[in-house]
Amino acid sequence: MTEIHTPRLLLRRWDEDDLIAMADINADPTVMQWTGDGSVRDLEQTADDIERWEEEWDEEGFGLFAVELLGSGELAGFTGLTLPTSLPELMPTTGICWRLGRQFWGQGYASEAAQASLEFALQDRGLDKVIGVARVGDSASANVLGKLGMAPERTMRHPEYGHDLAVHSIDLTEYEG
Repeated sequence: MTEIHTPRLLLRRWDEDDLIAMADINADPTVMQWTGDGSVRDLEQTADDIERWEEEWDEEGFGLFAVELLGSGELAGFTGLTLPTSLPELMPTTGICWRLGRQFWGQGYASEAAQASLEFALQDRGLDKVIGVARVGDSASANVLGKLGMAPERTMRHPEYGHDLAVHSIDLTEYEG
């Protein structure tokens, strides 16, 4: 079982006890405003998401980690690696992403978790390049991408929702340099 410890977080695979907490995060309109079309997700959709994320682990050898606070054991959300299949223009590539509950914002958890995921991608999984995609205007996500050392690569339009996306990337040589 793949686990990563950071100073404040445990990144781990999903278990059934995570469903309610992740569904609560997904039900918050403020959390979801920059994701997809901005719609919230219910309990059943969240269960389907977690099942899909676990399948990606089994098929690709990477996926989205559950992010747990070491001090309290609370589920803060997720971070990790995924194939951006909903953005065919970017395939084949691996993307990094995260989503944390609003009460965990502004404390550096997203950057800490995403940095650990990026190290996992480039060092443990041997990926040559990782991308990050954020909606134009999502300054919090753009800030995290900058902290990861990811450089803006291009802007594209979301094929389904029509909003602009900023694509950032980093490759192994940039990461090690």
